[in-house]
Amino acid sequence: MASTDTTAKDGTDLAGLEAGLDALDAVTTTRTPLRETLLRKVLPPITAVALVLAVWQLLVWLEVAPSYKLPSPGAVWEEVRTAWLQGTLLDYIWTSVSRGLLGFLFALAIGTPLGLIVARVRFVRAAIGPILSGLQSLPSVAWVPPAVIWLGLNDSMMFAVILLGAVPSIANGLVAGIDQIPPLFLRAGRTLGATGLKGARHIVMPAALPGYLAGLKQGWAFSWRSLMAAEIIASSPDLGVGLGQLLENGRNNASMSQVFLAILLILLVGIAIDLLIFSPLERRVLRSRGLL
Repeated sequence: MASTDTTAKDGTDLAGLEAGLDALDAVTTTRTPLRETLLRKVLPPITAVALVLAVWQLLVWLEVAPSYKLPSPGAVWEEVRTAWLQGTLLDYIWTSVSRGLLGFLFALAIGTPLGLIVARVRFVRAAIGPILSGLQSLPSVAWVPPAVIWLGLNDSMMFAVILLGAVPSIANGLVAGIDQIPPLFLRAGRTLGATGLKGARHIVMPAALPGYLAGLKQGWAFSWRSLMAAEIIASSPDLGVGLGQLLENGRNNASMSQVFLAILLILLVGIAIDLLIFSPLERRVLRSRGLL
């Protein structure tokens, strides 16, 4: 009788433990109300932008600097309106964005296998690992003069500068992600037969994804900054007018409103790429690991 009671008690405890584990694994998903979404995600950036505009306009009213040095928000808006009516505003943006994204894709195709090789082959890591770190710390603008001499004033020169700026960041990000993989994962993969390319696809890349994604974000930042530096320094009618060239044109014309317009557009493109591409990827990775 006592044995039966003990068995029943153990069964009850086991059922309770399983129920507790199921409760820990269960993720409650509810649709966020629209009002809460607006308050948490939309209202803060709108408030920040409104505050910046208010401070900017206040500085203009206080005349802390001459108007040719500090244009008013209204003057910059007039530049936006003029460029829109002339049909050139979207051309400025697309010229730079198309170059930046295409150059980043090239850098992704080169930096990813390079990072895998550097992380997994000791001799290659010892040989070119320090070089990649040195290239990552080298300002991208330093590559513009030799790229112009080697390739001329064309899109190939732009892509070369982007690659030299972005590839080291992508490769180093992947190397850092691979270095943080628990050795147990790699041993388990080898035991199951996941070696070579199969191991890289099914074990290494998924486990290194957070570090790799951080490298991609940094690689895009380097791509965008490298492109802006190239467009500012190298100008040619054959290259068209991108955002960097728009910024340089504003300086040459002594038009601070045009300079501010170019700066704002460069900033907006950077924010838009992060919100539309990298933030959703980051949320997906965190959600797949139960961190979101």
